[in-house]
Amino acid sequence: MSEFAAEFIGTMILILLGDGVVANVCLKGTKGNTGGWIMITVGWGLAVFTGVVISNEFSGAHLNPAVTIALAAAGKFAMAKIPLFLTAQFLGGAAGALFVWLFYKDHYDVSTDSGAILGTFCTGPAIRNPVRNLLCEVIGTFVLIMAVLYAACPKFTSGTEQIKVGMGCLGAIPVALVVIGIGLSLGGTTGYAINPARDLGPRLVHQFLPIANKGSSDWAYSWIPVAGPVGGALLAALVYSFGSPT
Repeated sequence: MSEFAAEFIGTMILILLGDGVVANVCLKGTKGNTGGWIMITVGWGLAVFTGVVISNEFSGAHLNPAVTIALAAAGKFAMAKIPLFLTAQFLGGAAGALFVWLFYKDHYDVSTDSGAILGTFCTGPAIRNPVRNLLCEVIGTFVLIMAVLYAACPKFTSGTEQIKVGMGCLGAIPVALVVIGIGLSLGGTTGYAINPARDLGPRLVHQFLPIANKGSSDWAYSWIPVAGPVGGALLAALVYSFGSPT
């Protein structure tokens, strides 16, 4: 699998399962309707786990422009590859959202809450305060990227050689647990986008899909789930660079 394909498919699966759990909880008449915030946060963590497992061997499983940008800023990823990875991630995010709509179409057809429908595609603030909302996304993404940058890869020693084992240095299980932790602790203000591709691509899909009662795509807010994660990623890369001179 090429790096582009891995990032596209991994991000698509991430959004399919992540937005899928939101749809299961929020749309009318589903088996998981009113399942609650814990169901959503665990679902998103497992979505991250699945996307990483699928793509890690081929691309390192960034699945998030904030991760790609942070790794490049920290000197752990080639700058020249950023456009390739970001394109794959944004397209994968849009494709995943489209599949969620196809999967839950009968429930979209009978749902009347436009806010709940929008929430199955992208994030929004619990209380609209752009400065605070932006800060929340910066902080949440900072936590995520610090975990990614310092994730330890299991190793064993064979003779004089150390061999990495498990699911790679990104660490599918640790990062999935971090995402669950961010959702439980820091997700209540903005819905913890912490990933521009998780928000912008699906928001575009929401804009163009023929969904009854869907309401506005809230483009006035859309810059925050992009700028916040990028800012948090760069801040984490800066802290990492100062703390890891080698």
